Amino acid sequence: QVQLVESGGGLVQPGGSLRLSCAASASIFSFSAMGWYRQAPGKQRELVAHITNGGSTRYADSVKGRFTISRDNAKNTVYLQMNVLKPEDTAVYLCNAEGGVLAWWGQGTQVTVSF
Repeated sequence: QVQLVESGGGLVQPGGSLRLSCAASASIFSFSAMGWYRQAPGKQRELVAHITNGGSTRYADSVKGRFTISRDNAKNTVYLQMNVLKPEDTAVYLCNAEGGVLAWWGQGTQVTVSF
């Protein structure tokens, strides 16, 4: 059973930065891709950033130029660097790993952007 554990969330003022981490219990080489999603109250879960095993990335239009996804294969960890945070970025951020027809999710970490 694969476990994904997110960390790094918290309360930050608008314009601030946070770095989220997702630590996997298995080698991230075994996943075809990993991603960060978010879900705000009353809204659908949406893809924020995605990175393939080959290193290709894609982002939601709303975060392009502000967020960066990266991976450290030696640490089996994927990161999401979030800069110039806005109140509308407030959500629970969840890590996802894809492996063929299977997918795994972390429990999520809360990010709140507010004064």
